[in-house]
Amino acid sequence: MIKAVAGGSGRGMRAVNGDAELAVAYERCRSEAEAAFGCGDVYLERRVANARHVEVQIIGDGRSVSHVWERECTLQRRHQKLVEVAPSPTLSVPFFTIILRKGYGLGAQAMAGGSFKAPFFTVSWPTGEFGGMGLEGAVKLGYRKELAAMTDPDERRALYEEMVARMYEHGKAVNMASHFEIDDVIDPMDSRHLITRALRSVPPVSPRTGKKRPCVDPW
Repeated sequence: MIKAVAGGSGRGMRAVNGDAELAVAYERCRSEAEAAFGCGDVYLERRVANARHVEVQIIGDGRSVSHVWERECTLQRRHQKLVEVAPSPTLSVPFFTIILRKGYGLGAQAMAGGSFKAPFFTVSWPTGEFGGMGLEGAVKLGYRKELAAMTDPDERRALYEEMVARMYEHGKAVNMASHFEIDDVIDPMDSRHLITRALRSVPPVSPRTGKKRPCVDPW
């Protein structure tokens, strides 16, 4: 690959498949980089064909650094990402989910690989809470007619708080585990031990004879 030193957004990049293409690709890369970025400097990089473009997003606030897992960026047009899928559906690394507090809605399921059934296991600390969305908002949205029918503000508030408390009770991790929505509720001190045991017990990945995935399917 020939790439512009000051490049970005897929500009100033050319794939070279042989010596005969090098001179033309170099000139096109250099002129495009000069026009787009005001700098015609380029460099060579080894091309890995049929690779997966997987990134890990790092975030920091000047005091601490963390990450927000990986994302699949393989679907591209003119060397520029069109779709990012998180987490990556192509990794062979075993995937475990431990829910510490709130496991609400599609966001929680996306972080678990698309479903609480997708990981090798999904467990929760006793502090885990579950629901289709934030429970207060779920009550306001799902029971708005019942709440609107209450003319007395104090009675409406009492009914709202009763419904929220009921949803919190139903959404407790223990209740979710008893209905097999998750695998278990664990002592937080057992988290590291559970992950270690799972890593030892995961079966080896079967060898591939072709591409791992022929396409990027976010669903």
